[in-house]
Amino acid sequence: MAFREVNGLNLYYDSVGSGEPLVMVHGSWGDHNNWAAVTPRLSESFRVVTYDRRGHSQSERPAGQGSVHEDVADLAALLERLDIAPAHVVGNSFGASISLRLAGERPDLFRSLVVHEPPLLAILQGGPEFDPMLADFNQRAEAVVELLESGQMDPAAKLFVETIAFGPGAWETLPQPIRETFVRNAPTWLDETKDPESLAVDLGALASFDKPALATKGTESPPFFSPIVDQLLASLPRSTSHVFEGAGHVPHISDPRQYVQTVKEFCASAD
Repeated sequence: MAFREVNGLNLYYDSVGSGEPLVMVHGSWGDHNNWAAVTPRLSESFRVVTYDRRGHSQSERPAGQGSVHEDVADLAALLERLDIAPAHVVGNSFGASISLRLAGERPDLFRSLVVHEPPLLAILQGGPEFDPMLADFNQRAEAVVELLESGQMDPAAKLFVETIAFGPGAWETLPQPIRETFVRNAPTWLDETKDPESLAVDLGALASFDKPALATKGTESPPFFSPIVDQLLASLPRSTSHVFEGAGHVPHISDPRQYVQTVKEFCASAD
């Protein structure tokens, strides 16, 4: 457990195990502890690096409006400052969005890429069949934003979990430390919603990513994630897919054994 100065601020990170580096990028509202159920088993085969993204938990929270570009730059700098590139990079949700953006910009930093359900809804725009799905998402997101802007962090976190990310009743199934982390980091999602590029990625840039990539989704996830993953698979030239049966948006929490097996097998085949 340590801190590293990255792009002018201190990021908290943890490194366990030995072997090829595997860097895990958490999603919105969370922190490095989101990976706690899978890190011990993954560290049997890899040097696993987890970290708190800027503004999250133990990492420094700068003032002012942030951007996804800062998160991408932080990930690149962390890989370089720890001297672990090229690495296997694993991202979940918004962490997957960050990882994909970096893959398009700096493929040299990657040994392989694993992403699960990035919320890249902008790539669905223009498809009439997706219009009702996008309208529904926007309505739900606005309800969460309204709570956040009024300072109601606890109900906002619960509403996000149950109406956007996971599904009805999911809040009570999350471990208490995860729920507390969501509430603590709630302001970071409000920041993300005000970034006009947070839900987009350059599919053309991904077409030049020449490393193995695995894009995954869960059968129990909100429906808009599936077409997003399908578009990524069509854009990444060396991509394969995996569906977590009976799992949703956080298979590393709900199905850690299956998640570890999938990541290990993919990284082995990538090498």
